[in-house]
Amino acid sequence: MINTSARLLRLVALLATRPSWTNSELAARLEITERTVRRDVAKLRDLGYAIESDPGPWGGYRLSGGTRVPPLSLDDEEALAVAVALREAAFSGVLGDDQAALSALLKLQRLLPAHISDRLGELDSAFEHTPRSDERHITANMLLELATACRRGERLQLIYRDRAGRGSTREVDPHRLVRTSHRWYLVALDVARGEWRTFRADRVVAASPTGQPAQLADPPDAAQLVARMLTSDYPLYATIRLPVPPDEAKRIVPPGRGVHEPDGAGATTVTIGGTDLTGLVRYLLGLATELRILSPPEVQEAFRLRLCELLNADGTHPGAGSMLRHAPRHERH
Repeated sequence: MINTSARLLRLVALLATRPSWTNSELAARLEITERTVRRDVAKLRDLGYAIESDPGPWGGYRLSGGTRVPPLSLDDEEALAVAVALREAAFSGVLGDDQAALSALLKLQRLLPAHISDRLGELDSAFEHTPRSDERHITANMLLELATACRRGERLQLIYRDRAGRGSTREVDPHRLVRTSHRWYLVALDVARGEWRTFRADRVVAASPTGQPAQLADPPDAAQLVARMLTSDYPLYATIRLPVPPDEAKRIVPPGRGVHEPDGAGATTVTIGGTDLTGLVRYLLGLATELRILSPPEVQEAFRLRLCELLNADGTHPGAGSMLRHAPRHERH
């Protein structure tokens, strides 16, 4: 007879294949007594599986949605499919800049049997990632190494190349990986300098664990640190006010694209960088939401003029552009 743990997993797998099973059907398939089926169902419920039952001799057991995520039983093909999907989600940033997909992938990879890990490696060698024109390639293994170090809280020795291609060796205490619209950044404490820094993950040539624990006293908000770094690299910026709380503002302007600060009840100020005036104004218009430009004056004026052009070009709003040109500055949006 199979042991209890294996039997419980097999019971879950059976319940997932049909809308309902009677007690006698489950007992026959598992080659156990109906009393044991009832005991096993009770154990699964204690583990978090939401298993409903109907009373009477013809009643049955069925799985339903629970209040928390219970353990899952996946076959080889399902485990491979989930691993591939999580990897794609991590690289694409489709779930935002948090590390949920990457964290789930790390947990799954530690549990995968060798033959499934080998198949995942074969897929990696067959797939080719085509980066954007301004994006450098980062391998899945490097990304996972950095994420593992963050999760374990282990100091790393990095071989890192700056934007000019100059190489250096750094010891860092890793904190978080942050995904912007198309890049990954490692937020870590530079041990020698005693400063929190951001490192582009695609510029990390090698990352070697040192075996020493990371010292992460009073770590910063990783997403905000990356946003400030990105904003400081721009020659131009604009500070806007959105009439929504910070969580909603971050859905309008991603954390990697701007620095968010609460501004009273139900409002947020966001500082956004741009390479030129035209591009910055185009980005603000593309937000397609109510906003107030707080500074600087040249962005306010360029935004107003561009909006006038668009309104005048639309014949359904005669005179709107003229009205906007003479509106007091504090009324412009």
